[in-house]
Amino acid sequence: MPDLLEFEEPIGVLQREIEALRMLPRTKERQAEIERLDKRVDEVRREIYGNLTPWQHVLIARHADRPHALDYVGRLFEDFEEIHGDRRFGDDPAIVTGFARFGATPVMVVGHQKGRGTKEKIRRNFGYARPEGYRKALRAMKLAEKFDRAVVVFVDTPAAYPGIDSEERGVAEAIAVNLREMAMLAVPVIVIVTGEGGSGGALGIAIGDRVLIQQYAIYSVIPPEGCAAILWRDAARKAEAADALKIRPDDLVALHVVDDVIPEPPGGAHTDAAAAAALLAPALRKALDEVAALAPAARRDLRYQKFRQMGNIGIQEAPATSREQSAP
Repeated sequence: MPDLLEFEEPIGVLQREIEALRMLPRTKERQAEIERLDKRVDEVRREIYGNLTPWQHVLIARHADRPHALDYVGRLFEDFEEIHGDRRFGDDPAIVTGFARFGATPVMVVGHQKGRGTKEKIRRNFGYARPEGYRKALRAMKLAEKFDRAVVVFVDTPAAYPGIDSEERGVAEAIAVNLREMAMLAVPVIVIVTGEGGSGGALGIAIGDRVLIQQYAIYSVIPPEGCAAILWRDAARKAEAADALKIRPDDLVALHVVDDVIPEPPGGAHTDAAAAAALLAPALRKALDEVAALAPAARRDLRYQKFRQMGNIGIQEAPATSREQSAP
């Protein structure tokens, strides 16, 4: 079982009771009690996950056991061949890229990789990509365009790495170039936010024809802690900031920041990676088929319009002045 979050403690109480019963000699009565408790666990989980606060949603998106890009690669794709290096500085393990097949469809996979266990997390820099990671991602996408392969992106990062070495190598420029170049790619680009979609670090590989998000993932311009520290000079108000940021999938759909929400298994993708991948597969297939049916020029135009309209919610154009009306 994955580690339980604090608000899931009622589930933990029941699970410990079940484990205690399983250690005793098996009888019909005990088996019936175990089955009753299993049903109760499902009921309690549905109650908890049906009434999540925005901050609890953030905690689920950050859960250490949530599937990462390579977890989905192993379950959804075949013949994955990883590509390393940006051909300018080096390789960034925080972003993985590679050729693969999704069913009969050849694709290029790009995604953040946070790592598992202390050593791998350090090697992957906890998913905080450096400029060479974004340049590697763009190099892979350009290869996909050259060989007419769709691009499938998995987003899961708190942000781009803000260290001195990252700044010295031009992380802001690398992200900016990616935004421009991804907007003009001729091939289909499908983006899936699977965990944290944090700031420019996420957006640097998230310009796509379809932007999908898993049910308990988040997508935001800034983490709640950073937002609270800036607005109120008090990071402890992170739960209040999480509510104000509108980072949950339903809010993001309403704001036209994402296109669709992918359901997760009861209790979140971290409880069952295989089930999460099975739920993701049809959504990915549908998005790929819809976007692939468009002509490249139409795709680029719709992609441009999609991102241009973001932020225009509730904004009205100012009426023209008399001077503007009389201008030739």
